[in-house]
Amino acid sequence: MKAICVFCGSSYGQSVKYKEAAQELGTFLARSGITLIYGGGMRGLMGEVAEAALRHQGRVVGIIPQFLKDREVAHNRLSKLLVVDTMHTRKAKMYEAADGFIAMPGGYGTYEELFEVLSWSRVGLHQKPIGLLNVDRFFDPLLDLLRHTVENGFAAPKDLGLIVSAGDVPKLYERMKTFRHHRCS
Repeated sequence: MKAICVFCGSSYGQSVKYKEAAQELGTFLARSGITLIYGGGMRGLMGEVAEAALRHQGRVVGIIPQFLKDREVAHNRLSKLLVVDTMHTRKAKMYEAADGFIAMPGGYGTYEELFEVLSWSRVGLHQKPIGLLNVDRFFDPLLDLLRHTVENGFAAPKDLGLIVSAGDVPKLYERMKTFRHHRCS
């Protein structure tokens, strides 16, 4: 994978473990020569993952819509900052540029981005790996919800394989590298 898109919060959350994981992920991507694609912000976990990658001479590409750039603080030291017109354009550009996706703890925007790439994978629009960096078991309730969805007949058991999860960066990356997309019907 040459580029990974990271979805995460523009805030820090309540645990220092989230911040530490964002720094670990940014460092890992930079040291592995993998370009970080992300939302372009300077705050919260988004800012932490970008700063860590930059500190280790990584390539960091931020993609932010103009209205968020006006309202929030866009990172001003990125390798590249692309300002777009809408959230839809932002997501399309992020998805085009990435060879895989990692979701870290975050809020509604993180979930929306994650579920969109998961839905697209389910219908065969892409075959890229999707990983959950399950910091301090943050995503356990989400994984339970996905299993509940299968148990109630709204997804097939094999659909659970469209996403991989691990509590640490190296293990997650290894699972993403060995990911094989299955054909959905």
